[in-house]
Amino acid sequence: GFFRRSIQKQIEYRCLRDGKCLVIRLNRNRCQYCRFKKCLAVGMSRDSVRYGRVPKRSRERGSSSGAAPLSGDEGGGVASLGSPGQEEQCARDLETQQLAMYDIILTISQAHHAHCAYTEEKTRSLARRPAIFVRGGAEGGPSLPDSPEQSKLGLWQQFATLVTPSVQRVVEFAKRVPGFLELVQDDQLILIKAGFFEVWLVHVSRGVLVGAPHDTLTFSDGTYLIRQQLELMFDVSGHRSLFAASSVLGEYRPSSAQVAVFAPGLILSSTSRSGLYDSKAISLGQGRLCEALRLQAGRNHPGDVGLPNRALCLLGPLRALGLAHARHLAWLRPHWHSLRLPPLFAEIFDIPAATPPNA
Repeated sequence: GFFRRSIQKQIEYRCLRDGKCLVIRLNRNRCQYCRFKKCLAVGMSRDSVRYGRVPKRSRERGSSSGAAPLSGDEGGGVASLGSPGQEEQCARDLETQQLAMYDIILTISQAHHAHCAYTEEKTRSLARRPAIFVRGGAEGGPSLPDSPEQSKLGLWQQFATLVTPSVQRVVEFAKRVPGFLELVQDDQLILIKAGFFEVWLVHVSRGVLVGAPHDTLTFSDGTYLIRQQLELMFDVSGHRSLFAASSVLGEYRPSSAQVAVFAPGLILSSTSRSGLYDSKAISLGQGRLCEALRLQAGRNHPGDVGLPNRALCLLGPLRALGLAHARHLAWLRPHWHSLRLPPLFAEIFDIPAATPPNA
């Protein structure tokens, strides 16, 4: 679009750095001269702009009609197929919309790589190790306390410590999602609190971090919980649902960009969150993200037109897992005095923070 406009309007650019600017997607608007020069360097043709592109339907229609006259015998009018100006305007509008979507995808992808600890690059050389539980403050104690309730509390204590670093990352990620900071601040807080676990689950489900080997859940530092521990925390059915959803996510083999675009959709996935002020603005933001997801899926999997819809169908099961997690937190809240939960974990899940004994 930039190259075409430059040719059509015969714009002359100037560079303040002797034509030596580095042009990449992030800074391409800084120097139009070097951007135009790069367009020519990669093979863009002035002639292609002069002659323009003919839509496929128009070519087929023109070839089938041959040299048939456009004027009718009865009325003497002209049966126009649409003026070139209108077609060009439609093409320009479509291109503008797609560029806006690509900008959204780029912004979210950059935020994802900056703030997600579970990208392929960061987990490729991850050293995995089992979670070690300490009893009575002594190092080298048994891996689990004695009673089932104490075992469960110990697991939640460890889980809270391991997942807390991701809370801040998801918050920072959400802030960079286009349009999120324009929402009412109370709505931002409600959406992050309600959607954090679902976003974290999508992140942690990628690749080696869930499932293999032996039904383990691996955190960003390499620490993992085994199946028996997860069943004690979330019960057997909750554990099965967790890994079933993770398995489905793995079957799609989503790219990093698709995961990046899908994650904020979970935060904005429903306008029915309790206490929201501006559901309409949230719904509009969700619509933009859904369109961006369709566009990105089409780029990565052009032969699978049904993939975007199947991906969106995962919102329901993930929401169900989020609700199940909330029910387990309801069990945890009355036991808050027995734990030393990280303040950020306690805040995101509305759990009272235990005060130090001497406070």
